[in-house]
Amino acid sequence: MSIPQTHEKDARWSAVDQYSFSHLHPKTSSTPSVEALDYALSNSEKKGLPDIAVSPSQGKFLMLQAKLLRAKNVLEVGTLGGYSTIWLANANPNIKVTTVEVDKHHAEVAQENFKKAGVDDRIEVRLGPGVEVLPPLAEEVKQGKRGAFQLVFIDADKENNWNYVDVALGMCDSGAEIIVDNVVRKGKLAVENTGDSRIEGARKVVEMIGKDDRLDGVVLQTVGEKSYDGFLVAVVK
Repeated sequence: MSIPQTHEKDARWSAVDQYSFSHLHPKTSSTPSVEALDYALSNSEKKGLPDIAVSPSQGKFLMLQAKLLRAKNVLEVGTLGGYSTIWLANANPNIKVTTVEVDKHHAEVAQENFKKAGVDDRIEVRLGPGVEVLPPLAEEVKQGKRGAFQLVFIDADKENNWNYVDVALGMCDSGAEIIVDNVVRKGKLAVENTGDSRIEGARKVVEMIGKDDRLDGVVLQTVGEKSYDGFLVAVVK
């Protein structure tokens, strides 16, 4: 099966994102402030981080999910420059976000961005590979040393998508939401034997969640200024 990779970017998608975001998150009265968000992006670019953060509209989607869940504790796997983390940390004044980042430089830049956004007191950065950092976190939750998570956002190395979901399940309340980013892979999710380990990681997490009685999930395809991709959204039973 071959899927032509055309029209992955379209001026219409970007125009809709820019138009809608400017009205639904106006510069004069919104939280987080557009100034803080723009600083996080520009500072990350200045410090050499890749331009792979979620889009503004996707970031606000994450924040609104946290609001709907009335989340007190959020887990993020893959901090990068902290753009999505800033969104999550603004869901409510008492929220606590634990974010995991493998790259020390990325974590340092993210902490600069958190401080500029005024949310550094709501965010804990755990440095190290997710496969090493998450099991001790799970043990802390099990022992009652930290609260369970109501929302988990996974946006890290795609090969370990399912490993992160599997460990995160032991740290989640019933009714918690797990969101895995970048699973559609420009439509290649449906293609077998691509030889791309990131696509194989996306396929594995979709197939494993489908088999797991602890979860109920769906894939939502997205277009926008960040091209064509999509989220996997799952609820813990």
